[in-house]
Parts: sequence; structure tokens; C-alpha cells
Amino acid sequence: MLRITVGQYYAAPSPIHRLDARVKLVCALAALVGIFCVLNAAQLCAAVVFVAAVLALARVPAGRVLASVRPLVVFLAVLSLFNLLFVRTGDVVAALGPVSVTSGGVAAAALYTARFALALVTGSLIMLTTTPTQLADAFDRMLSPLSRLGLPGHEIAMVFSLMMRFIPTLADEASAIIDAQSLRGGAFDEGGPVQRVRSIVPVVVALLASGLRHADGLSRALDARCYEGGEGRTHLHEQRLGGRELVAALVTVALLAALVLLA
Repeated sequence: MLRITVGQYYAAPSPIHRLDARVKLVCALAALVGIFCVLNAAQLCAAVVFVAAVLALARVPAGRVLASVRPLVVFLAVLSLFNLLFVRTGDVVAALGPVSVTSGGVAAAALYTARFALALVTGSLIMLTTTPTQLADAFDRMLSPLSRLGLPGHEIAMVFSLMMRFIPTLADEASAIIDAQSLRGGAFDEGGPVQRVRSIVPVVVALLASGLRHADGLSRALDARCYEGGEGRTHLHEQRLGGRELVAALVTVALLAALVLLA
């Protein structure tokens, strides 16, 4: 579970990497909404073709993307099992005592699992093709209208940026804490569920103390540098919308239109 893609940028000379982060986020959000609205096999095929095309254009190895969603395979399996056993529509295709599987359950298990898998791959591609700095700048620009209303738009974007930057750090520290506890005789994979939950408590306490220490150090660093917010802040690399962004928007709109027509 500690092998997450947040902050793990994969550099590659691809059109997806060169897209403006704001357009990339908006298109990804629109595509995710469309994927979660898929209701039949034709729509699912269109969504699969779209995600496969984006994956090919991103030039990110498929193994890297699959490794990023591997920790959630158990969640997908449980989701599929629940749909398989609890959806009672359609004809009975298999039965074992009181437990039966219907054709509607099989269809729901395949459809919902595929939708979540496509959504996970899409989200993983966003993280793998966009640096944390680009994401932070994109959120800063997208939230800038809030600053005109007197709301802390820049501060919200900065908190998001810091959260993304600290997730890999805290994940590494959690792994180091677990290794240290194991060397001291801690058993995380033995006993029943209650015992396993109790064995995680020392790790959570140590990780919380580490997070508070990082937060205190960060606040001191901001005070030492006289940080006063984002008013008048400039960027080293100014992002501008161009032809690539227009093409990306049109392709996303085409996907949504295809999903509507295939409904």
C-alpha cells in the first residue's frame, strides 16, 4: 500500500507530458465523470479505447501504471464479488446451495470493476505525467478567482502542494518505522484482525509524531523566509494554452459525446 504514484513523476517526451496541467486536470475530471457514467458494453469499449490511446500517447510503460494500481486490486476484487453475489437481476447462471449467481450480477461485476479500473488508470496517468510543481501551479491558477473574492485561493493551493510533496516522504517513513518495529519483535502479519490492528497503533503514533515534526519545521522555514502569501507571485515557467490543449479538449468532448450517443 505504500507504493503509491503520488509525487512519482515519470519523465518522457510525450504530448501528454507537454499539455498544460490545467487542461490536463479538467480533461481528466471530465473523462472520469464519463467513465463512471458508463452503463453498457458499447460505452465501456469506447472508454477502454480512450484510456488505451492516452496511455500510448503518454509513453509510460504499462507495467509502471499497473504497479501503481496494484495495491487496490483487493478493493476491485471485493467490489466484483459483492456485485456478483448481491445483484439478483436476470437469470440464474450458477447456484451452490443458498448462494446463486445471476446474469445481472455477472454483468454488474464486470462493468463496475472495469469502470473503477479505468478510473484508477486515468488518475495514475495524471500523477505519472505531471510533476507536483505543475499540479500546484495549475491549482494556484484555477483557484486564483477566489483571491479576488477575499478567499485564500493561493494558500489552499499551497496546502494541496505540500500535501502531495509529503505523501511520499511519510510513506517512506512509515516503511522505515514498520521495519524498525519488526526488528524489535513487532508482528504485523500474525494473529487475528484485532491483534493486527493493535500492532499498527505504535506505527500510527510514531508517524503522527513525525508528521507534526515536519509541520513544525516547515512553519519555521516559512517564517524565516518571511512568507506572506501569493500576492504578486511569478512563475519561472509560465504555462499558456495552445493547439495541443485545444486538441485534448476536443478529444475529451468527443469521448463524452460518444458515451452519450451509445447510451
